[in-house]
Amino acid sequence: MTNSPAIVCLGEPLIEFNRPKEGDGRTWLQGFGGDSQNVAIAAARQGTTTGYLTSVGQDWMGDAFLDLWKSEGVDASHVTRHPSAPTGVSFVTHSAAGHKFDYLRKNSAASLMTPETLATDYIAGARFFHLSAIGQAISDSARETCDAAITVARKAGVKISYDTNLRLRLWDLEVARKVIDATIARCDVALPSLDDSQQLTGMQEPDAIADYYLKLGAPLVALKMGPEGALIATARERRHLPAHRVEAVDATGAGDTFDGAFLARLLAGDDPETAGRYANIAAALSTTGYGAVAPMPRRAEVLKALTRA
Repeated sequence: MTNSPAIVCLGEPLIEFNRPKEGDGRTWLQGFGGDSQNVAIAAARQGTTTGYLTSVGQDWMGDAFLDLWKSEGVDASHVTRHPSAPTGVSFVTHSAAGHKFDYLRKNSAASLMTPETLATDYIAGARFFHLSAIGQAISDSARETCDAAITVARKAGVKISYDTNLRLRLWDLEVARKVIDATIARCDVALPSLDDSQQLTGMQEPDAIADYYLKLGAPLVALKMGPEGALIATARERRHLPAHRVEAVDATGAGDTFDGAFLARLLAGDDPETAGRYANIAAALSTTGYGAVAPMPRRAEVLKALTRA
């Protein structure tokens, strides 16, 4: 069995260009994004061992990600590099309506992943395997790769965490519903967000959405509700956790920070409510700077904020 980290994530990393609201409209901050890789870094910053499965290009962006993961302590020993396909790119802009994403990701290295390239022993040796609906949506082969990875994890008794991150530019809503519902039924920790879930389920109320995902088969649902906090639900109990108030400037990566912090605390032995309170604060703190990765808090920062909450 491969010596695996506690959390193994699978998906697509994206070089991020973020245009600040108060800037001149021409200056962009270069950072790092991609929801599943954000989760790996967020969990690593809480002290958990993490690893990433993906493919990047033979370009400066792929080099930058490998340097990032090394500096963050995210194991990239099973990341492959495509000989000709590029690393994906995301652009983040801001308005009164919130943050908006645009992408250059068609035929990216990650979108060309296939089940044959999966490091199956690496997945089987983890305690949590994490993926998102974006990884399933970027291409048919990526979806097949995600499905194969879930099968490997389930067979090995590895817990599966899943973020329903919905990007309708990537696939049709009806297809997304079908794939996401089927994946929820195979996961142990469902990590939906309220706005996505309202589109996916047609329901508006958080409790109804939590019930829907619990009935599909997820034993634990952590519904992220942004400024309204989070709803942590199991078949036996549920808790609505209020948001931690901060001066937010950019919500990019906040949900991913919640995911990584939540999984890290579950692995540390916290019950779901305690893990949710911790993750709520981590997510809030991540919105106080620009970019998905740069403002993610480390454990000491979260603990400091917890004592004041």
